[in-house]
Amino acid sequence: MDLKIVAVLFSLIFRSTFAYAGGLSLNFYEQSCPQVEYIVRTSLRSISLTDPTTPAAILRLLFHDCQVQGCDASILLDPESDIFQTEMASGKNLGIRKRETINTIKTAVEALCPQQVSCADILVLAAREAIAMSGGPMIVVPLGRRDSSSPSNFRQADASLPGPNIGLDATLQLFAKKGMTVAESVAILGAHTLGVTHCFNLESRLYKQEVDKIDPQFEIFLKMSCPLRSFTPNSSFIVNDPTTLSFDNQYFVNSINGRGVLRIDAEMPLDPRTAPFIQTFADDQEVFFEAFSSAFAKLSSSNVLTGNQGVIRTYCNRLY
Repeated sequence: MDLKIVAVLFSLIFRSTFAYAGGLSLNFYEQSCPQVEYIVRTSLRSISLTDPTTPAAILRLLFHDCQVQGCDASILLDPESDIFQTEMASGKNLGIRKRETINTIKTAVEALCPQQVSCADILVLAAREAIAMSGGPMIVVPLGRRDSSSPSNFRQADASLPGPNIGLDATLQLFAKKGMTVAESVAILGAHTLGVTHCFNLESRLYKQEVDKIDPQFEIFLKMSCPLRSFTPNSSFIVNDPTTLSFDNQYFVNSINGRGVLRIDAEMPLDPRTAPFIQTFADDQEVFFEAFSSAFAKLSSSNVLTGNQGVIRTYCNRLY
């Protein structure tokens, strides 16, 4: 069977059998805050006019929130004392930006719908809008998440967030825990099409002789862009692909052509488990969009708080 057809079937089958977590629904705010999606959309578009890198930052923010204890807005919390260190104290959250953007949107939502919409749902909606406004699919996401009242800390973030040198086996295991198929696991990594990779995340791959195949010419390019001992956390970086502000399938095209920036980007085209999907997504952007939408819904709905669990924060950066 043609690989494209296989990928489409996998995407459709696993989306149709995906059950939303108890308490999540597509019309959750229909009565309590019917304007919420419009508020998030218009607010994010306005903010992005002055900073076109906002969509990439919001998407990364969501992923880092959802990978630690589920999508519960814990990553948005500021430390309340020197004793309790929040997720943002983790070294794996270096470079995370735009947390204040969710607070800004939350303020607009609170003005019309006080104490109705969680910060967790606002972050998911903002990430969904970030993808769509960058040229990607408009993803249907269920709502009804609650914010954590027992937030995770930096140690949990260190243990849960993948490192920059994560390999393929560990990556597939990570996303399998979210209920994703191999096709969806490959697709969700296509989020790397937006934004940049900071040079400090490439130090091991480029200068510590990691077991990893890099195209020699591309390796020279990476080393010229990220010379050893010139790394600074937020200013030294390399774009993930030439269309860094557009959500498209260029990430997979780069990967096939040996221009994957991270180790996982380079490994996937070489492994028989993932190579067919890399090729399919590189050949057909719409098939990628289908699989990514399914994966996004699973990631953002995994292990969430609903019903009487958690709280609805008034301010996203504070517990109460």
